[in-house]
Amino acid sequence: RRGSLCHRHRSAINNVHEDLGCHLPWLLVPPAVSPPSCCQQHSGELCESCVGRTTLTAENAVEANRLSNNYKFGFKKWKSHVTARPWEDRSEIVKELYSDLNVIRGSGGGWPWGHLWLWAAAGDRVPPGASLPAGSTLTCGNVLYLLLFGWWLSLLHVLVAAGMFVTIVGAPYGRLCWDLAGYFLWPFGKVIQKVEVTLCRESQGSKAGAGESSALLGGPTPWRWVGTGHWQHVGTVAWLCLGYPVLAVAHGLVCVTAWLLIVLIPVAKLSARATTRVLLLPPRRVLVRRLRMTEVPPEGEVILCCHRAANPYYYKYAVDGINVFAVNLLPLVLVTLVLGYVDSHNHLSSSAVKFTLALLSIMPLSYYIGMAIASISAQSNFAVGAVVNATFGSITELTFYISALIKGSREGNRCYAEVVKSALTGTLVGCVLFIPGLCMVIGGIRHQEQRFNSRSAGVSSALLFLSVGGVFAPTLFAKIYGKLVCGECHNITQNPLGHYLCHNCHFDLTENNGTLYYSHVQPLVYTVSLLLPAAYLVGLCFTLKTHSHIYDIHISDCHMPGHHHSAVVHWSRWRALVILLLSTLCMSACADLATEHISPILTSSTISQYFIGVTVLAMVPELPEIVNGIQFALQNNLSLSIEIGNCIAVQVCTLQIPILVLFTIFYPTNFTLVFSDLHVYASMFSVVLMNYIFMDGKCDYFQGTVLVMVYFILLAVYFFAPSPSGC
Repeated sequence: RRGSLCHRHRSAINNVHEDLGCHLPWLLVPPAVSPPSCCQQHSGELCESCVGRTTLTAENAVEANRLSNNYKFGFKKWKSHVTARPWEDRSEIVKELYSDLNVIRGSGGGWPWGHLWLWAAAGDRVPPGASLPAGSTLTCGNVLYLLLFGWWLSLLHVLVAAGMFVTIVGAPYGRLCWDLAGYFLWPFGKVIQKVEVTLCRESQGSKAGAGESSALLGGPTPWRWVGTGHWQHVGTVAWLCLGYPVLAVAHGLVCVTAWLLIVLIPVAKLSARATTRVLLLPPRRVLVRRLRMTEVPPEGEVILCCHRAANPYYYKYAVDGINVFAVNLLPLVLVTLVLGYVDSHNHLSSSAVKFTLALLSIMPLSYYIGMAIASISAQSNFAVGAVVNATFGSITELTFYISALIKGSREGNRCYAEVVKSALTGTLVGCVLFIPGLCMVIGGIRHQEQRFNSRSAGVSSALLFLSVGGVFAPTLFAKIYGKLVCGECHNITQNPLGHYLCHNCHFDLTENNGTLYYSHVQPLVYTVSLLLPAAYLVGLCFTLKTHSHIYDIHISDCHMPGHHHSAVVHWSRWRALVILLLSTLCMSACADLATEHISPILTSSTISQYFIGVTVLAMVPELPEIVNGIQFALQNNLSLSIEIGNCIAVQVCTLQIPILVLFTIFYPTNFTLVFSDLHVYASMFSVVLMNYIFMDGKCDYFQGTVLVMVYFILLAVYFFAPSPSGC
């Protein structure tokens, strides 16, 4: 009984991460295993040590360090993996994503989409007697390929074939293009093979006798492979000058388009392999044929065999550890930088377009910065990891905030400072309500009830209460002792002692009542800005040193028997450092462009500047972390999803705001740590509601819906709120 109770509490956080449903256990202690020593020493029903402990299992030492960093309060950038997972441990679905298009799929077996034979993937021969695939190739993805690419690719190959026939010397390539026209119209259920052409005599007649004597004397064989000297043929030169460039450009266009669509990545592989392999082979060595049930293909290497044009699981595809979405958005960063700095006078595009591009470019850069930080932290000790996280963890937000404050100071526009305050509040409210709530809803759809480590969440919650109270203390102080100044007042009763109706009233701290601000409010701001980072350091010491035993990290031996793998990291420390610095520089440039072109949006937009700050400017930089939180929730790892929101909110209060206050000392701006009433009420209510939801250590999709709905209600309040003073 004690063992089952301990097991129940140790399962507060389930599978940490696995590629699309690995069948291997990750962290729960099996029922047959005896309870840990802590449970054996206590006779009570509840083992308090086990309740406060989270047992996690990692694949290797690097992943163990990464897991530890993910769960500990001081580390902001969460990543699922920083090392390459062994190939044999991956699911068949993932293996299919990374396989080349030289696989002929059979119809049997219990594997997803049938059993696979890797025919001649590395030049092997086709196994004799192998059965060929069955089933219809008429799928939605294949039809989409036909409509987008197939018909005009086939027509282009027909035109190139006609051109090669006209040259006469390129007739063999004309026949090849004619065969490929039928293939690319509908490549599914067909195969392109590289065949070894029949050996031919070097010469006939008198040369045959010389060849025989040479063979008898042990000289070179009189046989040669057809295709020797292929690149010196006149037909090949005509093909490389006239036919190949046209088809290479067409297939390149198809490759880029299909890659950007992500689900059509198999089509991109098809076009790339056709350009680099098929079109460069001698025509006589290329065989295009249709697969049939009872027919066995001839021996030879399979070059192309595409079964499906679309695969929805390609959203998990990664290139050198980088998600395909981040890879596809990287060219957007280059376009943004070139367009922003070359077209400075808005001749080619408007400020709204440049602002949107700069804001979208922040998302992939945030991903690269997070990946670099996670890689460096996982390969370093906790001190280096903490320093890197504290230095670069908030670089995305701080770069934008500082750029906006500098621009507002140069223009004498207080609206930029108000937008920065709105963005800070929007990040705080979004990370407390929206991120945990959305993760609860999505995770609750798959799991009826999810549990999390309430003790670890309590650490972040307590520090969040402290941080929010410290941040808004100067605001409450100013509201109590500030002087209420109104722009215009009218006596509505025509009686000097009657009631007055006043407009544009606010608490003035700097102009008409500067003594209060400079003598009382400003020293309080500096004091709070020193105490909040100190509280952050205490939290670091608590989770990283004195109470690191809360998380019990073990290195897994759950791989297949006989397999022992060393950790192969995607990015080395030096590579991650270079990427981190380059991404930070690009981030600074994009933030500069965003603040440069946000002014027309703030002045001409009919939407409140409050709403723009708390939505677009606050949540767009956090989109990569929102995606990570959703992935962890789907894996029943809600504790980490909650930590993502809490840690971002804590770092906003304990690091970002004190850094902005410190920046105003050396570079005077209009930023003061006095927020509007709306920001104070929204933040306080969000923190109280979040702690109420998280008290019992378990949740479901209904509680997540409550958090999300409250967040949308606050967004509606900001949407209909009047613009702040100075905008």
